[in-house]
Amino acid sequence: MKNAIQIPIWASEKTEIEEGVEVLEDTESTLSLVLHNDDVHSFMEVIQLLIQYCKHTEEQAEQCAWITHFRGKCTVKHGGKTELTPPYRGLQKEGLSVSIE
Repeated sequence: MKNAIQIPIWASEKTEIEEGVEVLEDTESTLSLVLHNDDVHSFMEVIQLLIQYCKHTEEQAEQCAWITHFRGKCTVKHGGKTELTPPYRGLQKEGLSVSIE
């Protein structure tokens, strides 16, 4: 057989992943969208905006509002810059104080 393709033995063997091996994650996905406390917006406004822009449930949004009130800030979403930019801009447009850290 002149036209037969020879496949190296190593190419057909299964490769297993070792247990306990750490996988490095993309550092971009470890960013946080942080909501900062203000004395301008009501709890209901903040809750509604978190539901609208961050896709929170009502319970999540309420918890974030309380944490922001008592601690001065709260991480409301994690992700990469591409994922966090739309909710960041939306919340900022609505007058909330937010940052990406």
